[in-house]
Amino acid sequence: MANKKINKNSLEFPREARRSLKPSYDPEVFGRWSERFARFLGTARFLVFMTAFVIFWVVWNSLAPEDMKFDHYPFIFLTLLLSLQASYAAPLILLAQNRQTDRDRIQGNKDRERDERNMADTEYLTRELASLRSALGEVTTKDYLHKEMTDAIDEIVKKLNK
Repeated sequence: MANKKINKNSLEFPREARRSLKPSYDPEVFGRWSERFARFLGTARFLVFMTAFVIFWVVWNSLAPEDMKFDHYPFIFLTLLLSLQASYAAPLILLAQNRQTDRDRIQGNKDRERDERNMADTEYLTRELASLRSALGEVTTKDYLHKEMTDAIDEIVKKLNK
């Protein structure tokens, strides 16, 4: 027993933490950030900022002195920046849409479950109401009792008068 070799790979021992070169990130935090970014891209504020930026870029590189221009016509660097912005915006917008779709699916499932419970409750109450109506049909009412007593008194009076 004393010579038994200890296996460090067995499940009895926790693994030691390893360092990794892969960057670590929290997908939930990244997802929330992408949703905020996508929401910003869909605002009038973004369109105004982007339009002002492009107009400034074009005006500066068209009217500034030659030695101060940094992107001559046909504005290749501006095109590159806009393409880069679009290449990052599209996947972030898709990620935000996927997250919204997941939330909508979960909400739809909850709504469906609530609707099923409401339907079951409604069916139960309908059955209870039907059974109460049926039971009330067998209950003696005031008018029925009054009529029966009147008939009985009339019958007794007729027998006494004979």
